[in-house]
Amino acid sequence: MKRLKDELEPLIERVLDRLGLELIDLEQAGHEARPIIRALVDRIDSEPGRGVTVDECARASRELEAELDEAADLPATYILEVSSPGVERPLKKRSDFERYVGHEISVRGFQSLRLGTKRLEGMLLGIEGQTESEQVRIRLADNSEVEIPRSNIAKAQLIFRWDDFKFKKRRRNKN
Repeated sequence: MKRLKDELEPLIERVLDRLGLELIDLEQAGHEARPIIRALVDRIDSEPGRGVTVDECARASRELEAELDEAADLPATYILEVSSPGVERPLKKRSDFERYVGHEISVRGFQSLRLGTKRLEGMLLGIEGQTESEQVRIRLADNSEVEIPRSNIAKAQLIFRWDDFKFKKRRRNKN
């Protein structure tokens, strides 16, 4: 299964790039006779609240299916799912950690991150260092700052606070 994902990723990224989209994550599920290919996509310049639309996902799906049907060695029964990463967007690449500086994030580590806990929340301050020694800096609620080796991050994502979300009421037209 990993081999198939490794082969598909460059093809999918090439198609998405033509559409002004980027691949956030690629997951393969199912089994060899009927694989499920899940692609999380977003606009290249996305910001929270201004991400990829349903129409853009549908267009990406159509374009990807055409390419996959021609170029990929997939069974005819494969399933392609293209969707938005959602409001709690995962942070996967170095560029994600650079783009979302100043946003609240949640980080889960492979090992303890601080004082025996594997999960932290805080304000993303940045990422420093080279590939092998990258450190993600976060300011915690108590105003302390921590540096987490990126290699110890199992999962990182934006935090969406419903309390901060402003619901707009629509007025009915009474004629």
